[in-house]
Amino acid sequence: MSAATAAVESSDIEVAGNRLRLFAESPDMIRALVADVRTAERRVWIETYTIAADATVETLLAALKERAAAGVDCRLMYDAVGSIGAPAAMFDDLRRAGVQVHGFRTLGSVLFRSKFFRLFNRRNHRKLAVIDDRCAYFGGMNLVDQSGPAPLRSRKAEPETTGRPWRDLHVRVAGAKQAYVAEAMADLWARAHDLPQPRLKLWPLHELFEESGDDILFFDSRPMLRYRKPAKVMSKLLKYARSKIVVAMAYFLPLRSILRQLFAARKRGVDVEIIVPGISDVPAVQWAARHLYKILLHRGIRIYEREDQMLHSKAMVVDGRTSVVGSCNFDPRSLLINLEFFGVIRSAEFADALERICVYERAHSRAITMREHESFAWWRRQLHRFAWWWRHWL
Repeated sequence: MSAATAAVESSDIEVAGNRLRLFAESPDMIRALVADVRTAERRVWIETYTIAADATVETLLAALKERAAAGVDCRLMYDAVGSIGAPAAMFDDLRRAGVQVHGFRTLGSVLFRSKFFRLFNRRNHRKLAVIDDRCAYFGGMNLVDQSGPAPLRSRKAEPETTGRPWRDLHVRVAGAKQAYVAEAMADLWARAHDLPQPRLKLWPLHELFEESGDDILFFDSRPMLRYRKPAKVMSKLLKYARSKIVVAMAYFLPLRSILRQLFAARKRGVDVEIIVPGISDVPAVQWAARHLYKILLHRGIRIYEREDQMLHSKAMVVDGRTSVVGSCNFDPRSLLINLEFFGVIRSAEFADALERICVYERAHSRAITMREHESFAWWRRQLHRFAWWWRHWL
């Protein structure tokens, strides 16, 4: 990691009276979360798609058990499919220590319900945490130590570059805005346990551009509700872009509404840059994304494939002023099916910090050209087309 990137991650940024800290690798984020958990006095709520029984996470779980023993309200919600590899003994141990543990939509909980497939297919992809009324975490990082040996090897990678942490983005927010994260977590916990739920608040879509000052707006998606789908926010941000759009995305399979706005932005003269993984942990998603390269390049959109490290980020910067960070990918599963959570941060300073991380990713990426794209063997192009047809199931 460059010194500039490390500096971005270690310093807090003031936004509307809240302090935000960016993380680009999960070991740093988990260490900060452990430190916060150890000082909790009232509550520790954690929500994740994937949790693993590795040494780094064990440190977090030990802190969680210690606070539960001290009478702190400790909750852990994990996705039953995303955490399918986690041992049951780990969750049993947490329960014995007093932690309230819930597996989101296990097979047994939906097997005999109507619309079984729809219920089981809708996963909780959010990655959140709240400590007391002090701070909260949101972003794209799972509770997994990604610093160990990695299977990702770029054809240009040197031996010493393997085994490096995945690149991702997560945010710690300290201040009044953490309450919005807590509300989203409390609401889903109540729904999962058939408890009374407060009336849903309207999404602050009208606030995206009506106010001129710095602000943080949070969006928790409810794909079953037409007016609470992430594409509504993303499309609106792209529609009003005037100078530059930077997207760093683990899974880039945008809906037509988002593609139309990207193309319209280019037609207005907006500079558009897309950074995606060079080698993906889900190869079929990468194949499908490559099917888009020709039309994207033809429209003047620049594409970069991140090498050496897996890029798991879900982020966007618009006009050097508005940033998006969260769990939401630009793919049908995130935009139409899963439960997601993301923040829209209106701050030039935060956007500059996030864009510097994107510049770092781009510096470690390979630029895709039309000539290179057309050099793919015919069978690869057919594979990419086939994967694109099945993108809604990836």
